[in-house]
Amino acid sequence: MEQIAAVVLAAGKGTRMKSDKAKVLHRVCGRPIAYYPIRAALSQGSSPVVVVVGHQAEAVEKELSPLFSGARIEFALQAEQLGTGHAVMSAEAALRKAGFGDRGSVLILAGDVPLITPETLQRLVRAKAESKAPLALLTTRVKEPRGYGRIVRNAKGGIERIVEERDATPEERRIDEVNASIYLCDAGFLFSALSRMGRSNAQGEYYLTDIVAAASALAREGRVPWPASVEASEDEVSGINDRAQLATSAAKLQERRLTELMKDGVTVIDPSVTWLEEGVEVGADSILEPMVSLRGKTKLGKNVEVGQGSILVDVEVADGAKILPYCHMTDSKVGKGAVVGPFARLRPGADIREDAHVGNFVELKKSVLGKGSKANHLSYLGDAVIGEGCNIGAGTITCNYDGANKFVTTIEDGAFVGSDTQLVAPLTVGKGAYVGTGTTVREDVPAGSLAVSAGKQRNIEGWVEKKAPKKSSKKTG
Repeated sequence: MEQIAAVVLAAGKGTRMKSDKAKVLHRVCGRPIAYYPIRAALSQGSSPVVVVVGHQAEAVEKELSPLFSGARIEFALQAEQLGTGHAVMSAEAALRKAGFGDRGSVLILAGDVPLITPETLQRLVRAKAESKAPLALLTTRVKEPRGYGRIVRNAKGGIERIVEERDATPEERRIDEVNASIYLCDAGFLFSALSRMGRSNAQGEYYLTDIVAAASALAREGRVPWPASVEASEDEVSGINDRAQLATSAAKLQERRLTELMKDGVTVIDPSVTWLEEGVEVGADSILEPMVSLRGKTKLGKNVEVGQGSILVDVEVADGAKILPYCHMTDSKVGKGAVVGPFARLRPGADIREDAHVGNFVELKKSVLGKGSKANHLSYLGDAVIGEGCNIGAGTITCNYDGANKFVTTIEDGAFVGSDTQLVAPLTVGKGAYVGTGTTVREDVPAGSLAVSAGKQRNIEGWVEKKAPKKSSKKTG
């Protein structure tokens, strides 16, 4: 099988994004734009993949590298921006350093095409192999070709050249078949063509499209077959140049991903208002209600229900759990059969165990809520370890911070904490202990004990009549 290396062009600034950030680092569904064409190239089987960087090169390499741990990814610097041809020239040394010589093929992709699929790249590989041409490329047809390089064919349908908008004649500008800027070339042919490339054009740049003219010249002499081409959909090969196109591409990726989920047995009530970032996993028979947002490394098991308006970021949810509407959860775990919400907040380190309940307006941070335990109303539980079968009454607060340090509250199995209780850490409420309503607990409560801190209630009869302010009898109006 022929070895295929890939070059992904990610050196541009992207001035139309009107941003201080390099274009390829803007995010689509939680990943940098350039992540997607790199992933497509790897999925197609390309190795190594050389990413050409330029603008904000260090930041681009720093952000992309961890996303492809274990893959053969190299980075090459295009120090001076002299066009797409020059960008590929900048990758040659990295390819040779990685052991890729003149044998095999080089796949060239732009770094701003997040919708490209491995399947389309495979079609390109097959077309080149079947034609035996030194070059194959993707094209597409568009209703409005303004700004694109036009595919100029001869009378027999062979591709003669690609002409850029600024260099095109009026007749050529009427051509609706345009260049998708994705090529597959024999390595030897590519490096030879690049070495002879000039920049006598309107932009004064090295146009990568000149390799097509070079291949056509060889075909005209009868030395090689004419360049092969594969037509792709406009959506799949459209690049991102501004914020509007960024949003459009994100919406199309979402549609593609949600369709896959639904085919795999997930119910999505309204895909148009459901958001899943790349890398999120959802098990079969789960239900996502409208306006759910699943981000980061979130992973849902089977039969999970996520209620309307809930946001989950880096959350693990076990089988059969329910997230009721309008919960906000970050870096947390929810056990099998647990119920969270509505309007609950789980901050980093929250660990809700099997069959536990977290109710409305309850916040947990770096806390364990044990199996079958319940905190159903209006509570803050921070830096707490709560055992199994506990009841945490409404309005309970773990006072975990003294202004300088954080301290742990431990509530052992079967304990009952009454409403409006303050637990001043560090302390332990023992197994099966009771804490009376309205208690401020400052010391450990032994197992099986009752803790109360409120004084005896006094009722002062007649106080209202004697001490309450007199109501004015003066009439108004």
